[in-house]
Amino acid sequence: MCFGRCARCIGYKLLILALLSIVANILLYFPNGETRFASEHHLGKYVECLHGILGGGFLVLIPAAVFIGLHNDDCCGCFGHEDCGKGCAMLSSVLAAFVGILGSGYCIIISALGLSHGPYCFTHLERNWIYPFTESSGGYLFEYNKWSECQEPQNIVQWNVTLFSILLVLGGIEFILCFIQIINGILGGLCGLCCSHEEV
Repeated sequence: MCFGRCARCIGYKLLILALLSIVANILLYFPNGETRFASEHHLGKYVECLHGILGGGFLVLIPAAVFIGLHNDDCCGCFGHEDCGKGCAMLSSVLAAFVGILGSGYCIIISALGLSHGPYCFTHLERNWIYPFTESSGGYLFEYNKWSECQEPQNIVQWNVTLFSILLVLGGIEFILCFIQIINGILGGLCGLCCSHEEV
């Protein structure tokens, strides 16, 4: 079934995207490769939300595994009719796609909030750890001259903007792929069930 091949293709893409999300989220915990900021609890609140590890990562790995394994599913065969079983399996993949939509949606929302809120850093003006860009509502992203306000961690604004942007894009692609699989799963399921009824 071409619907099954399409689902497996989506599954492999989701697998790669989920692993990239996990890596990107782990990197957020270690600005400039340093571990001391995590151990000293000097990370932003949106960094610690696990949106790339849990949302765009593990919750997307579930549908990825389901989609990749679809070629083995015959869903009991429905009285010996293979197409009915494949149709049933395709319809069940829709539920897995919803899990992926929840995970990727969570990743998108937290990434957007992280970009809008800005990093948690030590500033030379306040001489304290604060969120210096919260009032800008994301406007700081285009005011590069203000990025130097953050003294520690070094280059934290660039680090956060890059990784949150990557997670936002990865989450968006995951969301789109899971949505495509919902349509693919419904069409494949109905097609398989219809074919089996015609054989009866």
